[in-house]
Amino acid sequence: MGPYDEMRAPLGEVRPHYAALQARLSTLSAAELADRQKTQERFFLLQGITFTVYGAESSTERIIPTDILPRIIPAAEWSRIEAGLTQRLRALNMFLADIYSEQQILMDGVVPRELVMQAPSYRREMQNLYVPHNAYANVCGSDLIRQENGEFAVLEDNLRVPSGVSYMLANREASKRVFPGTFRAAGVRAIDRYPDLLLTTLKSMAADWRPNPQVVVLTPGVYNSAYYEHAYLARLMGVPLVEGRDLVVHDNMVYMRTTTGLRRIDVIYRRVDDDFIDPLTFRRDSSLGAAGLFNAYRAGNVVICNAPGTGVADDKAVYAYVPEIIRYYLGEDAILPNIETYLCREPAQLSHVLANLDKLVVKAVGASGGYGMLVGPHSTKAQRDAFADALRADPSNYIAQPTIQLSTAPCLIDGAVEPRHVDLRPFILSGEKIVVTPGALTRVALKKGSLVVNSSQGGGSKDTWVLSDGKGDRS
Repeated sequence: MGPYDEMRAPLGEVRPHYAALQARLSTLSAAELADRQKTQERFFLLQGITFTVYGAESSTERIIPTDILPRIIPAAEWSRIEAGLTQRLRALNMFLADIYSEQQILMDGVVPRELVMQAPSYRREMQNLYVPHNAYANVCGSDLIRQENGEFAVLEDNLRVPSGVSYMLANREASKRVFPGTFRAAGVRAIDRYPDLLLTTLKSMAADWRPNPQVVVLTPGVYNSAYYEHAYLARLMGVPLVEGRDLVVHDNMVYMRTTTGLRRIDVIYRRVDDDFIDPLTFRRDSSLGAAGLFNAYRAGNVVICNAPGTGVADDKAVYAYVPEIIRYYLGEDAILPNIETYLCREPAQLSHVLANLDKLVVKAVGASGGYGMLVGPHSTKAQRDAFADALRADPSNYIAQPTIQLSTAPCLIDGAVEPRHVDLRPFILSGEKIVVTPGALTRVALKKGSLVVNSSQGGGSKDTWVLSDGKGDRS
């Protein structure tokens, strides 16, 4: 059985929810499609949606790789995704609230204590601190894949500082320009309220003690690869974009410097990793945060979103226990399943992984962005030997999973429509309530045959059309 084809059924017929797009494509020549691709690229350039490639002699600004053909998801499928993601984030927030307080799940042996306590992203400083609504992960971007049987599964959760939502929004704006008639007729659910929903979520974290909380976006600065997103979201929410040097902490209150003096801050949507938030509490050499910021947080005078220490819940080893975590806190089976995962910290599972390195994907538990991993079927013997040594030296730092055949979706490649492998990153907001945005970032492995969708590894993205009720459900 090959990978699931998003557009075509096994016998080659077009799935109903793709019929309108296919009909439109059949009326367009290669030259017309190329012209629409250029229209999208011009839009991205004018919006500043670029990234810089640094070379030995010069640096080049390039368009973020995008594909003009949308990925389409019918309403019934999305309803299941929405329910599964809501369930999952509710349980993970409960897990975080528990491990940073009573630790009942650890005492009951559902999750091994040492797995949590030794996780690189576990923060002892968060122990017994109050987090409004127990919403530790206010913005979550879980990565989903469609399995060969057509069902969606969760590949990993991103609860620290997940990125990509700006590309979801920009892809939508471009998509409306490239296929305006098809878009209007398809009944696509709107995502343009995401900035308002994000701002409402952030404000809800301080609403109990401040009637109109001041929100800011904290960025590492212009040289960060996601800086465009930080500035974009701040502008759409109508809130200040600040760097650590713009912040002042006095008497456990956080202020930002403005041309009219200091202004108090209530909620910080931070796009800075835990280690760099506060040099007095975490890394002493950090200049990206503000000295004393964590003490102000501990005193309850400012809210940091996402809360420090949320990364322990998306640790790749903890991931293997999420179905049990859901069952423990909610008394329910997971709506969206996990991918089979081998914990190398377990001797029997380590032996299996070492014997099958040529068939498995091995990942370091704390790595992200496609780094620190071995894709067995595409690896050399020297690479497998090096990973085998690393596994034996530090087995707790690794997990392994079967090599997954990501589903394929149609993409415009050099003027022709060809299938490419894709995954799906929906965005879930959690504050006073949990909201799943009715859209997602579809990431694309643009190289033929590649399974690597990460933008840092040469991947791209495309718009995701979630159809309204009754649209395209017959598949």
